[in-house]
Amino acid sequence: MSVFALRQPKELYESQKLAIWYFVVAVALFGAQIIFGLLLAYQYIDPNFLYQKLSFMTNRTLHLNAMIVWLLVGMMGGVYWFLPIETGREVVGIKLAKFIWWVIVAGVTAVVLVYLLVQVGPGNAFTLWFINEGREYVEAPRWADFAIVAWVAIFLFNVIATTLAARRITGILGVLIFDLVALGALYTAGMHYTVNVTMDQYLWWWVVHLWVEATWEVLVGVVMGWSLMYLLGTPRKLIETWLFLEVALVFGTGILGLGHHYFWIGTPEYWIGLGGFFSALEPLPLVAMVVHAVYDAGAHRLNTVNRPAFFWAVTQAFGNFIGAGVWGFMQTLPQINMYSHGTQLAAAHGHFAFFGAYVGTVLTLVYIAVQNVGKRIQIPLNSRLWTWAYGLLVFGIIGIVASFTISGFAQTMIERAELGSTWNAFIQSYTHPWYTNTHWWRFWMGVLFLIGYVLLVWDLLTIGRKRTAVEGAHD
Repeated sequence: MSVFALRQPKELYESQKLAIWYFVVAVALFGAQIIFGLLLAYQYIDPNFLYQKLSFMTNRTLHLNAMIVWLLVGMMGGVYWFLPIETGREVVGIKLAKFIWWVIVAGVTAVVLVYLLVQVGPGNAFTLWFINEGREYVEAPRWADFAIVAWVAIFLFNVIATTLAARRITGILGVLIFDLVALGALYTAGMHYTVNVTMDQYLWWWVVHLWVEATWEVLVGVVMGWSLMYLLGTPRKLIETWLFLEVALVFGTGILGLGHHYFWIGTPEYWIGLGGFFSALEPLPLVAMVVHAVYDAGAHRLNTVNRPAFFWAVTQAFGNFIGAGVWGFMQTLPQINMYSHGTQLAAAHGHFAFFGAYVGTVLTLVYIAVQNVGKRIQIPLNSRLWTWAYGLLVFGIIGIVASFTISGFAQTMIERAELGSTWNAFIQSYTHPWYTNTHWWRFWMGVLFLIGYVLLVWDLLTIGRKRTAVEGAHD
């Protein structure tokens, strides 16, 4: 067992109890995301399914926004879990943190009900403030935008105030504070209103790409660093070295990486070349950190305290590298992107990248929390059920990504490269067997993914309870 794990006290901190609620809501929203995703997959097969009741665009909005919220909630829960262990004290402002948590839960519930029951409104200020901003991926009404910024601001206060009260600033805490400032600031870029479409899209990408791919990636680096210290006893020096490189590379390349979007909204042509190259470099430090940690742990045969969390951590590193790096790089090169832009290759990249970079991270954190809930814990935490859940989730997402990749390839080759993006080319590509047959493939892979999720939830509720745990493991 690692030295870091020994620092967990017998009783949970109040912030760790709050973190458990974060994880509960995150896992529940994960299920909602899967359900809406399956509805979308079936509507590709039968467009009349739930027509005028729950449209494709409404399902898509709920699918995407559920994903964004549950992943952010999960990572923030990870900070609340590890922050008191890192500083050796309770989080400052915990009552305020609990209050804003219930505000956010109520806000998410209200937004979902509006999406389901109201869906659309006239193009006026009321719709923008209370129904839907009408902007893809950031559809939340304007009042919800302000609630999110307030949420991040209170979260930042908790971290800074706790660090100052502990009189202990570590490299990890320094990176976390820097990143949380950017997390709140970059989100506001999408809150500006302008009638100029190019300017609107220019700022919109700062949220859709840079907010998610830069600030989230660094936040992942922080919580994964703590997780590796817990799981493998990885030295702090190693974690902080790679974390500093992560900050430099993510923020150094992330802004330039935006360029592979900019070319298509009316900005200068040089952006597509810059963006295509730099956007693929962001995941490298994270995978290097995990590989280095695993290599060092090989000396004691990878004796981890938590097997499911360890496997999800490794999956996170390589899934991030392949999904965000490889699948992203192969379609952002200018020579390819000229034909592939806007096809389902982008959906393949998005699904693979989010699963690898963020789903793996949150599930690592959830299993670490599960291990420490209750007076006794199992060391190492293990079960047979988690392997089935893990296998089905990983196999399912690979199948989903493969189906998107094949259909995107058909669009790229038939509609764009061969037939020149005409209306006839559009029809031929969307009726080609390489495109239509992937719909069923994607749906059934989604069903397997859902089964994996059900097994995951059952495992989280039961793991470690049927076997005598190691007594005094918190001491």
